[in-house]
Amino acid sequence: MAQLQEASKVRLADLSADQWRSGIAAWLGWLFDGLDMQLYTVIAATFVAQLIAAKNPTDPAVKQKSAIIQGAFLVGWALGGGFFGRLGDLLGRSRTLAMTIFTYAVFTGLSGFAQTWWQLMIFRFVAALGIGGEWAIGSSLLSETWPRQWGPWIAAVLQTAVNIGVLMACVATYFLAGHPRIIFAVGVLPALVVFWIRRAVPEPAEWHAARARSDRPPPVRELFSLAIRRTTISTIIVCSASLTGWFAFMFFLPQHVRTLADVRRLAPAQIDRVGSSIFFQLIAWSIIGNFLAGWFATKLGYRQAIFCMLMGMFMCMMLGFARPLNYNWLRLWACGTGFFSGVFGLFTMYLPPLFPILLRTTGAGFCYNIGRIFAAIGTITFGTMFMHFADFRAALFIDGFLFLPAACVALTMPDGPILLER
Repeated sequence: MAQLQEASKVRLADLSADQWRSGIAAWLGWLFDGLDMQLYTVIAATFVAQLIAAKNPTDPAVKQKSAIIQGAFLVGWALGGGFFGRLGDLLGRSRTLAMTIFTYAVFTGLSGFAQTWWQLMIFRFVAALGIGGEWAIGSSLLSETWPRQWGPWIAAVLQTAVNIGVLMACVATYFLAGHPRIIFAVGVLPALVVFWIRRAVPEPAEWHAARARSDRPPPVRELFSLAIRRTTISTIIVCSASLTGWFAFMFFLPQHVRTLADVRRLAPAQIDRVGSSIFFQLIAWSIIGNFLAGWFATKLGYRQAIFCMLMGMFMCMMLGFARPLNYNWLRLWACGTGFFSGVFGLFTMYLPPLFPILLRTTGAGFCYNIGRIFAAIGTITFGTMFMHFADFRAALFIDGFLFLPAACVALTMPDGPILLER
């Protein structure tokens, strides 16, 4: 108890230079995660229409192909979480973090050179490998270097980095509307950070100590050992349901907005700007929601906070898509959904300590990112089922129900963070 009281007195001024570098590296990694992730989402309809020579971005073929590309991206994200997560346990957090950032920066830039929709799909898939890996590495790096009792607030700050990255993508799209190939060039910027990370950010002492005690990390199958099997399965369910709901919402919202009567009459470039604008507002509210989620976690514990935030997303989705709305009313409930999406920030500091140190990036990366597989299936399914409909309101309404089981299963998870050491 005395040690816990002493730890709670740690101030920002007491942090070492290495801790600051680790924090900055993780924050920048997440910032550029959000940037490169969102660039395609905002311009998907316009760019895919160009690639398949469609006359209109609302063409059913555009909806289907853009959904397949997004599905491939989510599959890559899931596989990248597992692949780079394992490398993070084997090679170290700092080294692998640099590898993930370089991967998604280069292949986001290459997306602008795609000549066919399937080339774009390949570039987005490989970029997603890096984005998925970065989450697991960055969150583990901070959980092992910064004071653990600051977890909820660190999570909020990290998630804010993603939000700012998404806003940067929206700003780029707003000013470069009508030039999708140039927009992807913005995604190359993160590559410049890699060289600094490799020189300035050390591996966590906690990882070094664990490696010194063991010749090799435990096998991946131990995620389903008796000690942590329940945690692994519960985490997979919560992440799969909530991430499927969130990514389907983020992907189909701008396409739904394009079909609204008060938006369709605008010029094409103005429609692109409307799509960027609603995302800008949505993510601005998400930033506030990150800190609400952090406050909930300090008062209620992680699992209760996750439950409350997911229920908030469920209610906003029901109110936003149960019936046809004009742009202003739709924007209200979309921003509400963004506000409660602060829940995803809590996963950052909550999930890694649930697993042993040498299974930490593997476990967190696998459990969190496996949800992308289900999100990919949902995105492609919705895109195929509803491609001949005038709008995606029905798909988004059905999508909202995914947050309900995610919230309920969250209540069965450990209060955490709990270190389960071998």
